[in-house]
This record gives sequence, structure tokens and C-alpha cells, in this order.
Amino acid sequence: MPVRSLDHHVPGPPRLVAGVLREAAPAAAAVTRAGARLEVPTRLLVAGDEVEIVLAGGLLRCRARITRAGTTGLVSGLAAGPVAALRHATVLAPSGSGTAVRDELSWTPPLGPPGRLSDPVLGRFARRLLDARRDALAARTAELVTAPAVVGAAMVRDGRVLVAQRSYPAELAGRWELPGGGVEAGETGPEALARECREELGAGVRVGGRVGTDLPIGRRVLRVYRADLEPGSPEPVAREHRALCWAGPREIATLAWLDADRAVVAELLDLLRRRPSV
Repeated sequence: MPVRSLDHHVPGPPRLVAGVLREAAPAAAAVTRAGARLEVPTRLLVAGDEVEIVLAGGLLRCRARITRAGTTGLVSGLAAGPVAALRHATVLAPSGSGTAVRDELSWTPPLGPPGRLSDPVLGRFARRLLDARRDALAARTAELVTAPAVVGAAMVRDGRVLVAQRSYPAELAGRWELPGGGVEAGETGPEALARECREELGAGVRVGGRVGTDLPIGRRVLRVYRADLEPGSPEPVAREHRALCWAGPREIATLAWLDADRAVVAELLDLLRRRPSV
């Protein structure tokens, strides 16, 4: 199985680099630079999503399925296409003040030994793609290292997560998100989240550790934290949202989420598995 790999360093924290890897726009730009086209169904990729690479003016199409998208990187495998097998794995690790990246593409050509004639062509494309991904990842991470942050609360109680239904703007009304809001000057993420929950929900919360990757949303970054209602806190109320709901695993998997919040659904389900109803 031919393999092309590229090791490089990105000056940014691993959670941010992992979030950029999930973003459709930089990925599409890298594929375009390599001489093909990427068709992606969503702005932020999650495990189970499928992407399609279109080559040779649309004559060749290869569909890949995302099998892992999280803090350690992004992995995809062949769903359909002209090769016999395909795997693309980008693995991340902390490295000094940034992130070490290993980007690896491997494939099995079609038609057995005769198909090996295509290896040089596929190898050149793979090299162009890895170089382009390196540059796109570094550029987008640099844009977001100092970007304003938005924080969200993964608030769990009795095996359910608190979710909020947007009431505005019109194009987002009716969709669901985690409660939270913007980080103001001088605030840490946990401080901002505690304030937002007081203002938005009328509730006091204790903020815990991070959940999942950073999630790019335009020129800002969403960061999700675990949270619990403080003892004696009033019940959360929808001061700014259309509705609130304590959602169990089945509801979480089927809600009409905002794109960024959809990207943390797998982590929410894992959080519920580790903190079951009592």
C-alpha cells in the first residue's frame, strides 16, 4: 500500500488545530490548490460525515467517510471510488508552544498489480495535497489564535444535557445550541460562562473542564465546558431563547443543531455515558 506522509509543526494549541482540521473551508481550499475539488456537506465535520473529492474535470470521484474527528486529529476512509482502499489520517500531539502534526495518506490502487501503474500519478497528487493542507492549516490557525472566544455549557443533570432553542436571528430561529455567549475583555472562559448562565438562564453554575475541540465559527472560536448547577440555584429559564430542554441521548442525536454545536454532539453523548442518570 503506497503511503505519503508529512510531518510539520503548527504554532497553535492542539484543541484549536483539531478544530481547524474539522472546518470545511480550509480543507476545500487545500484540495483546490492540489488540483481537485472537495464537496463537503457541512461547515464542521463529525464522524459519519462523507466528503467527495472530484478529479480530472469531474470524471473521477472518490467519496470518503470521516471515522474520527476529535482532539487527537481527523481520520477518514474510503466509502466509494476508483481505488481499492484509501485512508487519510491527521494525528496531533502537543509540541512545545504549538502542535506537532503528522498527515498521512495511503491507498491501494485498483485492478491489482496492473493498477500500480497509477501510483506515480496518485503519489504526486498526494504530495501536492499534503503540502497544501499544511499551508492551509497553518494560515487558518494563525487567524484564530487571537480570535474572540464564545463559550458554551455542557450542563448535565440526571442523564440529560440542557439545550436551548434559538429565537433569533430569523435564519437560525428554531435551531438548537448549548447555552452560553461571548467572552468579554479580562474574563477567562469559565468566568464568562458563569456570567452568561446567570444572565441568560438566571442560574448559577460551577464550570468544569473542556469538552471536545475548539470550534471555528467565522472569525470567532467556540469552546465548550462541562458545567453543573450550583446547589440551591434557581431552575434555568429561557430569558433569551425560545425554549429550553433537558435532552437525553435520543433527543441529542436528532435535534436540529447549529453547525458548531452539532460538532460537539459525539462528546455530549460520551459525557452522558460517563455520567449516567442516578
